[in-house]
Amino acid sequence: MNRSRRNPLFWVMMVLLSAVFVFPIAYMILTAFKTRVESQQVPPTVLPEHWTLGAFRTLLFVDDASPVLRWLANSTIAATLFALLSVTICAMAGYALARLQFRGRDTIFKLIIATMFVPGFVFLMPNFELMNKLAWLDTFQALVIPGAASAFGLFFMRQFFLGLPVELEESSRIDGAGPLRTFFQIVLPNARPAVMTLLVLQFLANWNDFIWPLYTMFSDTMLTLPVGLSRLQGAYTIDYPVIMAGATIAAVPVLILFVLLQRYIIQGVASSGLK
Repeated sequence: MNRSRRNPLFWVMMVLLSAVFVFPIAYMILTAFKTRVESQQVPPTVLPEHWTLGAFRTLLFVDDASPVLRWLANSTIAATLFALLSVTICAMAGYALARLQFRGRDTIFKLIIATMFVPGFVFLMPNFELMNKLAWLDTFQALVIPGAASAFGLFFMRQFFLGLPVELEESSRIDGAGPLRTFFQIVLPNARPAVMTLLVLQFLANWNDFIWPLYTMFSDTMLTLPVGLSRLQGAYTIDYPVIMAGATIAAVPVLILFVLLQRYIIQGVASSGLK
């Protein structure tokens, strides 16, 4: 590995790969600072000729603009609650399937993993009917509770718990700790990388979700950011700077979250044995 890093071709490939991922994000941000006329020029410009905050003012401060800040708050609340609930459920279920001995444990695990091969659209109508029966449509419950028990999250946490030394739990049992105390005071603190990784993944899954909020949120005050931003597109004209400004606002919290927790994410994926 060290020898390959000394090869100039290695760094050229890294720069090219980085450019592939960074350029769309950079172009999105730069377009948000352009005028509407410049954003539609052919050939397009990369850097704005006249830098302006007009798109952000239109998006956030014009009286007749859509309630973008409310959509941002809705997405933040829903994604945060969803991530916390999902991590709690998946961590406890993953630990049970990794450590506890009970009849049918492996069969239950295989059935849960089998649901990962079923397309998510199959569950759209049953979940919608369930939310309708519970009178949870157009509420945060509909954004948070369905999907919190993630099969992938359970698998991810189980793989991490299988890699933890059993001696940690045995020593706590010798000291008189029960299963719950062992889990919360011994196992969970040692699973911090996996917990943080799953927290970010579930936050992103809920933050970027479009189809489910589109079907279950009806009032403008309950829309999430992805659904709300889609309404900024007109029937005949598209204000690209405004849309890119909205996409930039939607991307900022995600980028901040990843920068703050990237150390845990890398450690968690490496420790779980996932590729």
